[in-house]
Amino acid sequence: MPNYRIRIATFSVVRDSDVPAPDALSDPAAVAELARRLIPDDAREHFGAFMLNSQGRLVAYHEVSVGTLSASLVHPREVFGPALRLMGVASLILVHNHPSGDPTPSREDVRLTRQLREAARLLELIVHDHVIIGNGTGAWVSMTEKGLLP
Repeated sequence: MPNYRIRIATFSVVRDSDVPAPDALSDPAAVAELARRLIPDDAREHFGAFMLNSQGRLVAYHEVSVGTLSASLVHPREVFGPALRLMGVASLILVHNHPSGDPTPSREDVRLTRQLREAARLLELIVHDHVIIGNGTGAWVSMTEKGLLP
C-alpha cells in the first residue's frame, strides 16, 4: 500500500488591524492614502493588492513582492493566489511605490498591469485600478484615471 503525505496549509482572516481602513476603496486618493500607510519608505519597491468584496469593501491587503530600488518581481499566481483562497474576494486594486518619488508609470508597469488584468478576467476577478505612490512625496497616479488600462 502506497504511503501518501499530505501537506495542509491554513490561514485565518484577521478583521482587526492597527491601520484603519475606509469602508470602500472607490476613490484612488483613498487608495493612495491607505497604501502610503502600509508600504514602508525603505528605498525598495513594494507591490501589493487590496482585496475587495462585491460591495467594494476591503477584505485584506496582501504584500505580493518586495524588490529593489527600481524593480519588483511580480507574477500573477502570487497576486491572485491569496485572492482565490480568501472568502468573499471579488476584485482587487493593485498598488506599488516608486522609491524615486516620481509615481509616473513605467512601460513595464503598464505592461504588467494589463497582463494582470487579463489574468484576473480568466479567474472571474476584476482589477479596478493600479495606484502608484511616490515615496517622500504626496504624489500618486491612478492608471485607470490616466486611461492606461483598457
